Amino acid sequence: DPWVEVRPSDAADVLKLLRDDLGFDMLNDLTAVDYLETDPKHLKKFPYEPHIEVVYRLTSLATRGRITVKASLPRPDGNADPPQTWDDVPAPRVPSVSGLFPAANWHERECFDLFGVEFTGHPNLTRILCAEDWTGHPLRKDYEFPEEYHGIRAR
Repeated sequence: DPWVEVRPSDAADVLKLLRDDLGFDMLNDLTAVDYLETDPKHLKKFPYEPHIEVVYRLTSLATRGRITVKASLPRPDGNADPPQTWDDVPAPRVPSVSGLFPAANWHERECFDLFGVEFTGHPNLTRILCAEDWTGHPLRKDYEFPEEYHGIRAR
């Protein structure tokens, strides 16, 4: 499918244009991908800066056309000297599109819960899969699973 990369701050405006002017009226999916690679042999093959990418997949029901929109967000660089942590970079943040596509409501909550992406303007950005008191975001590649949770062995 064709795809376009946009600045995170422009994602909602681009999706609105795609919906209103080009007929992409259905949001099929909204997810994220954590691009973190620390192995030097992989860095030669995939030469990118570590980032989290929010991915929107849209369909036009009239034409059956599809398009993917990607927005790259900052993440700590573990290869920096000294290595960065989540305290060193701004929170990954992108505007909510739940007002444009109602299906985005739960997709954005899932993305927030599992990747830690904040969707500004979301009406109820709370965890949807993990417990409210869960620490961290399990689908980040640098996530360390806890040994126990409320006295129960987790591993």
